[in-house]
Amino acid sequence: MTRKQIILAWLRYNLGLVIYSFGVYCTIHADIGAAPWDVFYLGLSGTLHTTYGVISLATGVLAVALDLWMGEKIGFGTLFDAVFTGFFADFWMYLNPVRLLEETLGPVSQALPSRLLVMAAGLFILSLGTYFCMSSGQSCGPKDAMLIGIGKRLRAFPIGVVQILLQAAVLFIGWTLGGPVGIGTVMAAGLGGTAMQIVFHLLRFEPRDTVHYDLIETVRMLTGKA
Repeated sequence: MTRKQIILAWLRYNLGLVIYSFGVYCTIHADIGAAPWDVFYLGLSGTLHTTYGVISLATGVLAVALDLWMGEKIGFGTLFDAVFTGFFADFWMYLNPVRLLEETLGPVSQALPSRLLVMAAGLFILSLGTYFCMSSGQSCGPKDAMLIGIGKRLRAFPIGVVQILLQAAVLFIGWTLGGPVGIGTVMAAGLGGTAMQIVFHLLRFEPRDTVHYDLIETVRMLTGKA
């Protein structure tokens, strides 16, 4: 990759994070239960009286540290994800587009079908953000790298089982701390993958064909030492 291509890839990745965090806002605003990791973030943020973004940042930094300890490769995308995702989500929650919409067009229905629709839309928006991040080739997020690292140490279990166990653990912790668990949690766990597959199919994107570059490789390309 040239320097220009790398910078464009960084912009693409961060655009993906902005879109992804808007999806987070939608799934939380639906108020019918959040995704497992969001239950953890919201439960911990409520307990510590801080914001979603601060908890996301702290968790991301700890995940990056664990990734490095386990010997997993990280890229600039890993760092962008750890640092910016939560703050972008805080921005959307502060801006509260639904409130702005209500001020312009009138009250939005709070009936369950409307909430389910917002939740479903959020899952597709999350998937669109994921597409931009993955297609940039800047390595996976800190939690994904952590999942791979843990999976390598639990080879007796399929990676899908490891993911379920990890999500169950953070979901339980978040729930005990008061995080919102409900039908939206089930939707996120059960339909998130389907939404992603639909988005990837529409955009003709195969993530397994994407070449990713870690920090060292990217720095070498930037300095002309690749």
